[in-house]
Amino acid sequence: MSAATSPSESRVSARIGAISESATLAVDAKAKALKAAGRPVIGFGAGEPDFPTPGYIVDAAVEACRTPKYHRYTPAGGLPELKAAIAEKTLRDSGYEVDASQVLVTNGGKQAIYEAFAAILDPGDEVIVPAPYWTTYPESIRLAGGVPVEVVADETTGYRVSVEQLEAARTERTKVVLFVSPSNPTGAVYSEADTEAIGRWAVEHGLWVLTDEIYEHLVYGDAKFTSMPAVVPELRDKCIVVNGVAKTYAMTGWRVGWIVGPKDVVKAATNLQSHATSNVANVSQAAALAAISGNLDAVAEMRTAFDRRRKTIVRMLNDIDGVFCPEPEGAFYAYPSVKELLGREIRGKRPQTSVELAALILDEAEVAVVPGEAFGTPGYLRLSYALGDDDLVEGVSRLQKLLGEAKA
Repeated sequence: MSAATSPSESRVSARIGAISESATLAVDAKAKALKAAGRPVIGFGAGEPDFPTPGYIVDAAVEACRTPKYHRYTPAGGLPELKAAIAEKTLRDSGYEVDASQVLVTNGGKQAIYEAFAAILDPGDEVIVPAPYWTTYPESIRLAGGVPVEVVADETTGYRVSVEQLEAARTERTKVVLFVSPSNPTGAVYSEADTEAIGRWAVEHGLWVLTDEIYEHLVYGDAKFTSMPAVVPELRDKCIVVNGVAKTYAMTGWRVGWIVGPKDVVKAATNLQSHATSNVANVSQAAALAAISGNLDAVAEMRTAFDRRRKTIVRMLNDIDGVFCPEPEGAFYAYPSVKELLGREIRGKRPQTSVELAALILDEAEVAVVPGEAFGTPGYLRLSYALGDDDLVEGVSRLQKLLGEAKA
């Protein structure tokens, strides 16, 4: 065997080989496979609404299928009419005024995040990443040559980091701070005052901010969404906003996201996309245009359902001895601490990590949850409450029964 085919050498590049599988998608896939095999698994893993895409959006897509101009290549950066609508929507919903030339339409939020980091990071640049974090953020940073630097917040602060924590993590290599509110996986929402304080700290130190606003319309109670560049206009030349239609309009499968940012960065990211994927599917872009140009009535209905489920899941989780779940203020996730359960005996086993506990829950209760290790904070579980009310109650009831058996 030649050296070129030695089994000791990886056939996959180190850069790609270092990428971890998306833990949330992996849990969802396993739950669906078990259900297909006949097991009554209830999945809390997937971060997607259980509602269908609103009918008027589907109708727009059907019409686009019949329109010959959408059967051809279109500009790599997005349909001009969609880019203009995104600029209008950004002003309407965020109070942040931008031009269509500052918009890039992407294949979902994940591509937007990667391309944004790729456009501004050089090898070795550091990105401050508040944890718990969504699984894709650090992987996108590493793929772009950057170094994620985690700043951990826990349940005692409602999973919100402070300016003091961010400052402690800042070094001469720091280039970007990631800001996510409402948050996946915790549902944390930063107040306007805290959002402004973090933005002004970034301006003071000449840092970029990448802010993910995908859950902007899913806030509850007294919580309020705040767009950082709207309250800190001095930041706009070093701020990239990532957003999309997936969560707000129940369009996860349509794959339409976008970047809003400085023109030179958007142009660079557009150049990258022109070689990576070219234009986003035109039918999906037409659907997204209908979504963001319409009213928010369907969104309001979904938010009402999510709010009801939010209250139910938090109450039921906090009824379990050894579990503490702060009330999420946004998105559709609960992120309970299960640290007090680790090491306790449950049906003959003593899970030492939240990975082991999640595996035990799937095996014994047939409930799929995502362990906190996937989000950079062991000792927690993430449960999406974007599923039907009956399944939610049944699933958490199974957790109550199983975890209620925990013994010292």
